[in-house]
Amino acid sequence: MTPIAAAAVYTGVNILILLFLSFRVVGRRRAAQVSLGTGGDAELETRVRAHGNASEYIPAAMLGLFAAASLGAPLWAVHAIGGVFTLGRVLHGFGLSAGVLAPRALGMVLTWLGMLGAGVAAIWLGLS
Repeated sequence: MTPIAAAAVYTGVNILILLFLSFRVVGRRRAAQVSLGTGGDAELETRVRAHGNASEYIPAAMLGLFAAASLGAPLWAVHAIGGVFTLGRVLHGFGLSAGVLAPRALGMVLTWLGMLGAGVAAIWLGLS
């Protein structure tokens, strides 16, 4: 597996995470009969924010991961960055959806660490 192939795998997994969170929003919208906004439905608000949060973080992180991989990041680094970030997204989504703070908080820390790794690697390799 090449670093770019590994980055593609993490991107694919994160796209599936976004789709899963999106389907949860649509399912709740149908159940609550709310087509726009959240209609004051607390569960819908939670699902919208879980999807929104993922939509805010995933594109930038995957772009950074691909930049690092295309600039020659070693395979182990792409796996470390992609794995930490993806685990963070899963934990955050679970914690937010289940209303459990510990996995949500750990998920954000791992998300930030993955983004930090992608950003630093892209800058370092871009300047090398």
